[in-house]
Amino acid sequence: MDQVGIHPALSPVRGLRKFLAKDPLESDLSRRRFRLRAGTSRTAFINAEKAYVFGYNAVMSREVEKIEEITAEHRTFGYEGAAAACTVLDLLTLTRGRRLHELLTGPAQHHRHAAYLGAGRGYALVRLRPVRGARRAHPLLRWLAVDGFGFQWSLSRADRMIGERTMPDLLSRAHCAVFDQGLGRLLWYHDSASPDEVAARISGYPAGRRADLWSGIGFAATYAGGAEADELWWLAEHAGSDGFRAHLAQGCAFAVAARLPSGALPEHVARAVPILAGTEPEEAAAWTDRALIALGHQAHTHEDFRTWQSQTRRSWTRRHRR
Repeated sequence: MDQVGIHPALSPVRGLRKFLAKDPLESDLSRRRFRLRAGTSRTAFINAEKAYVFGYNAVMSREVEKIEEITAEHRTFGYEGAAAACTVLDLLTLTRGRRLHELLTGPAQHHRHAAYLGAGRGYALVRLRPVRGARRAHPLLRWLAVDGFGFQWSLSRADRMIGERTMPDLLSRAHCAVFDQGLGRLLWYHDSASPDEVAARISGYPAGRRADLWSGIGFAATYAGGAEADELWWLAEHAGSDGFRAHLAQGCAFAVAARLPSGALPEHVARAVPILAGTEPEEAAAWTDRALIALGHQAHTHEDFRTWQSQTRRSWTRRHRR
């Protein structure tokens, strides 16, 4: 496989699953009228979505093991797609999250963040509110499904979600903030990792929503990449000017914590963390770990998830007050 995202061949999808399989052309975001710039951002985003579609179809063809043949940099997106497919099948067959659970405890055990994001995308595909997740799901990571729901819901309805700044009726008030983090990730794609355009886009949203949008931007800029170092510095300046520099750093810390368990960090992650979080990747990930441990084993609510994030932001603030 090479840098343009060529993946191994999958067997033809048979039975009813062939009606659920995705057309590989769905990974072409320009078909959704995204303004993709030539160069780093275009390659990063299209390759990420190609890997997502491949992982989704790998589940439908019962060949999930082939995700391991994707390049390490994009493999996590493959498992995101696999989790989306498992969730769709679980919801349609009423199997109470069995397939997603097997994926999380098996092939995707080092890509849990991606799998929960993918589960949320699966809920959005079947237009169902993301619930608390599969049985025996991680009590706090399962809230990432709402983030994934926000990304996919906004991806499928970009003109309305971005242009009209609406919020789907499916969501409870507790879900809306995490939904906006997924929308923020989508904005990073939609505006092709342009700091100026992203900042201008966020400025059009109500002040109460901008913090979570910046958190999503920080996650996407680190997790998916798409920007050069000078653009990342300018992104940090924009977030600071808007008053949400800590939220950008927190999104970055969550992204590197998601990436580290899968092995060596891709170059774009290692480049982003010192700029957006102001520290080395291991320390940024440790902020999230310490905050999670401090919450204890009983933490599971939306308020606990928000505390996890706020304590991570506090670590960034303490680091930069020295």
